[in-house]
Formats: sequence, C-alpha cells, structure tokens
Amino acid sequence: MPKMKTKKSATKRYKTSATGIVKSTRAGKAHLNLCKSRKRKRNLRGTAVLCKPEQKRARRLLQA
Repeated sequence: MPKMKTKKSATKRYKTSATGIVKSTRAGKAHLNLCKSRKRKRNLRGTAVLCKPEQKRARRLLQA
C-alpha cells in the first residue's frame, strides 16, 4: 500500500499546536476592507482555534 500524502493546501491553511489544537487564520480580511470598520478588521487579525468537527477534518487532511 502506498504512503499517505499530506494535502498541501491544508498545510498552508492550518497549523497545529504542541497539544494538538488546530489553528487557522480568520476569513474575511483579504479584500473589500474599505467598508469594514477598524474594530472588525482588528478582530480579524491573528489565528483562531477551529471547532471540534473542523479540527477532526483538518487533522485527517494533515496526516502524513
């Protein structure tokens, strides 16, 4: 049986912490930022922790 390959798109989107929590960047910051408030854009910075079902799906994509 061949080796399982990691989905490369998933490695670019998700990062795992040392404890196994999957994090990703928040959506909605790429364009059309003029109409968004300063507070809204500031809150979109940094990384967000994925919910449990999404973490399970992301881990499956990240398996090597």
